[in-house]
Amino acid sequence: MKEIRLKKGKEESLKRFHPWVFSGAIQHIDDGVEEGDVVRVISFGGEFIGVGHYQQGSIAVRILTFADVEIDAEFWQSRLRSAFLMRLSIGIAGNPQNNTYRLVHGEGDNLPGLIIDVYDKTAVMQAHSIGMHLMRKEIAKALVEVMGSHISHIYYKSETTLPFMTEDDMNGFLYGGSDDNIALENGLKFRVDWLRGQKTGFFVDQRENRSLLEKYAKGKRVLNMFCYTGGFSFYAMRGGAELVHSVDSSEKAIALTKENVALNFPDDSRHAAYCEDAFKFLDSIGNNHTTYNLIVLDPPAFAKHRGALHNALKGYTRLNQKAFEKIEKGGVLFTFSCSQVVTKDHFRNAVFTAAALAKRKVRILHQLHQPADHPINIYHPEGEYLKGLVLYVE
Repeated sequence: MKEIRLKKGKEESLKRFHPWVFSGAIQHIDDGVEEGDVVRVISFGGEFIGVGHYQQGSIAVRILTFADVEIDAEFWQSRLRSAFLMRLSIGIAGNPQNNTYRLVHGEGDNLPGLIIDVYDKTAVMQAHSIGMHLMRKEIAKALVEVMGSHISHIYYKSETTLPFMTEDDMNGFLYGGSDDNIALENGLKFRVDWLRGQKTGFFVDQRENRSLLEKYAKGKRVLNMFCYTGGFSFYAMRGGAELVHSVDSSEKAIALTKENVALNFPDDSRHAAYCEDAFKFLDSIGNNHTTYNLIVLDPPAFAKHRGALHNALKGYTRLNQKAFEKIEKGGVLFTFSCSQVVTKDHFRNAVFTAAALAKRKVRILHQLHQPADHPINIYHPEGEYLKGLVLYVE
């Protein structure tokens, strides 16, 4: 196994088990090391540090293990088994009312660069590093061994997540193959578009927050902005909402929302969907549209790198200010950020600024985050990406 040697003193964060080696920390790379290779990382003095995948870019090595072991079939099975047993032990996997969950959450499951979501009998695998892409068949084989009858199909979906082009197939079944894309979340049905949808086809990370919204929905007029597949919308309907309006700028998202609502509430006149820009729709409230006393703001990531942070915070402030201005007195606002570089304090300050600009009295009811099947490695705080607030607006 080829080696990468660090500069003097650059091993300190790794000795605290942080799983990233940055390119600026590297002193020497052995000849012949290529992107995706498994390499040993050693200190300036030659001390073993860890084994990981090499890749060009700011994060040069993602550490797979701090033990000096081979990355073989036994390694993949051990890591996947650990992830699965954790989901079983906390009641997320093996629940007949919920066959949708994240099985592998990158660094949170000590498998940096790998995401696996389970939808009923189909596991959707996504690589975020070249190393994981190159090992996809070995990982799929290990996944079948570990999961047994719990899965019948493995779909690989990495066309939009890998930072390079390749002749290899980015999307397609690695095991099995099925057109059945109906899954169950807390007793509600939804259609998963793992072929063309965002992420792995559904935003699994909002499951518990959708359940919370259901408890607030009775008798409410609900606006679900950036609805995507309509998850918050059909939870609100089950919660007894008076009406639910879903808004997204994507026609495909609106079509999928309508399908998902119809799966659970066929011919229910309480729901309507609009393909429209978020800010334009918010501006029109009170003019062409109903007023709302429960609003959900779940936008896509406004900042995917630190250079975009300033503009992202301005965007969150503007969006939330508009919602504060339009929501009825005594209304409830669910507002989220899924941008990893936006911290909890960043987001909270942006929302507070929005409330002040809108001149509304606001109280925090809940501070939200990602669910337990999206665990955060205690040595990798960057893994905490989803943050949200539930606010009471006077």
